[in-house]
Amino acid sequence: MKPVSSPGPNPVVMDDSGAAPAPALNPPSRKSIPPFEALRAFDAVARLGGVRRAAQSLGRDHAVISRHLRTLESWTGTKLIDRTSSSISLTDDGVRYHRHIAAAMDAIADATIDLMRRGDNHRLLIWCAPGFALHWMSRKIGLFEKANRDVDIELRPTDRRPDFASHETDIDIRFESVYGNPLQLAPGLRCIEAARVPIVAVASPAYLASMPAIETPRDLLNQRLLHEEDFDSWAHWLAAHGIYDELDLGGPRLWQGHMTLDAAIHGRGVALSNHMVVAHELESGRLVEIGKDNASFQPYSDGIYYLITRADRWDAPLIRRYRNWLIEAIAQDWPELSVAAQAKRSRVG
Repeated sequence: MKPVSSPGPNPVVMDDSGAAPAPALNPPSRKSIPPFEALRAFDAVARLGGVRRAAQSLGRDHAVISRHLRTLESWTGTKLIDRTSSSISLTDDGVRYHRHIAAAMDAIADATIDLMRRGDNHRLLIWCAPGFALHWMSRKIGLFEKANRDVDIELRPTDRRPDFASHETDIDIRFESVYGNPLQLAPGLRCIEAARVPIVAVASPAYLASMPAIETPRDLLNQRLLHEEDFDSWAHWLAAHGIYDELDLGGPRLWQGHMTLDAAIHGRGVALSNHMVVAHELESGRLVEIGKDNASFQPYSDGIYYLITRADRWDAPLIRRYRNWLIEAIAQDWPELSVAAQAKRSRVG
């Protein structure tokens, strides 16, 4: 064996064939790692604030948790738990130690989940804007399932953004308004434009029959307008149609798009909705698009549906299959929307 110089303080030793020996079976740094069950118990006690809660969380007897804590203190030679007070608390050393091992255990959990998800080609988690999920995705997802019978879909309608770092979902489909701040992708995420769909004014046939005819966008100022959480959507729509007046927009505020649609269906006024969400109600005749085929009601879009996922899983087979299906399905429904057909462009956070 002969030493070969290296940048580090210790030489790398190679045998006469020039090959480096196999790494040590148990390097010194690994020998200092305490039993993992003791670390899990300590982490649970630190996070949950007590032995009993930690025992419930881990499915162990509280005596077992206490024994693991003593094992860890014996292993480290350091008092980690203050048992003098009526409730258990960490010592200063315990707080510092937990801060480090918690980060390490989170990293182990994330790496394990990521590995499990990479090998799972039979289950797809999709978070989705509620209106899109209810009015379009739930009606179309069966087509994807028929073509992919080995895949189980979990579709969750929610306004909350997922935590991709903890693998809460594989895919998030989110609507972002073109007004205000553009979509900000967190590092490690990637997105693609799925659709830019027109926003239309809709009302029930009964409501329209009871009101004066609506010939121009300005006529809507005399109608009962239905709002979501604020008046901005109507203000932007009117401005896009040349109405910049200082408007005092009234009418009910219902906070959610599906609530305004339901109110419109029941004759309470005029709602705004994107065409993908309201298409079924228009086809069934429950709602009528105001200004259809009227040149003064020009096409208008105020936002984009994005498909978002982790950049490192962008080309995972199941995610790629679903992404391609979604783009094609939207393009089939809306062939006139060139953005859907051109949605091969993507962005990375």
